[in-house]
Amino acid sequence: MELSLNTATVRKQWNLAQIIDGCARHQIRGISPWRDQVAALGLSKTVSLLKQHDLTVTGLCRGGFFTAKDWRDDNLRAIEEAHELGAQCLVLVVGGLLPGSKDLILSRERVKDGIASILPEARKAGVPLAIEPLHPMQAAERACINTLEQALDICDQLGEGIGVACDVYHVWWDPKLEQQIRRAGKKRLLAYHICDWLVPTRDLISDRGMMGDGVIDLPLIRSWIEGAGYAGFQEVEIFSELDWWKRDPDEVLTTCKQRLRHC
Repeated sequence: MELSLNTATVRKQWNLAQIIDGCARHQIRGISPWRDQVAALGLSKTVSLLKQHDLTVTGLCRGGFFTAKDWRDDNLRAIEEAHELGAQCLVLVVGGLLPGSKDLILSRERVKDGIASILPEARKAGVPLAIEPLHPMQAAERACINTLEQALDICDQLGEGIGVACDVYHVWWDPKLEQQIRRAGKKRLLAYHICDWLVPTRDLISDRGMMGDGVIDLPLIRSWIEGAGYAGFQEVEIFSELDWWKRDPDEVLTTCKQRLRHC
């Protein structure tokens, strides 16, 4: 599997134009930008630079937050942007509990209904939607879908045009992980995100590790992913306020390439 760079990995050091140039210089063939970075550079300029450097857009981050206000229009814009970028999927961070609610089951139902309502537009645009389960620590605020099993249950109900983004940081702990990766299969594994879980973790959002620096058995999970038929990019996504965001970005990209070979 080839390397893709999620632009969050060096977002504190470089703007999107610099990241695209950096990927080209380091011969990283895939990229997954965030929408705020695309907006800052301009959608048409972003498309032009990506084509100029022949980069594959492995995903666009992100749509979702279906339990917040005014979610629909933003998601429709995200689908349009993903279409223009030629993204292989639009990643959905689905949103946490409904405002003022403690009802996790109801919140998950609202998420499913929200995805169902935008799915026809995504199908028309040829943009697969990728539900990304987030670690349970983020269930209240960011994502009430926390396992691949929950995400795939929604996929089963909604049909074509939807799958999952498997981020090892969020799912490595799941005792059903191998089974659910196999259940997803080639058709519904739309993205595979890698990093590592540090011990101790100093910040639950912005202290992800570089591959090989933590406790996730990355070769094992990769074997499950490949065994399920996935042959796409491995997308490095590292939020690291205390370490990698402070380093020279060329060093970060070089290390990503080295660790991909060894981890």
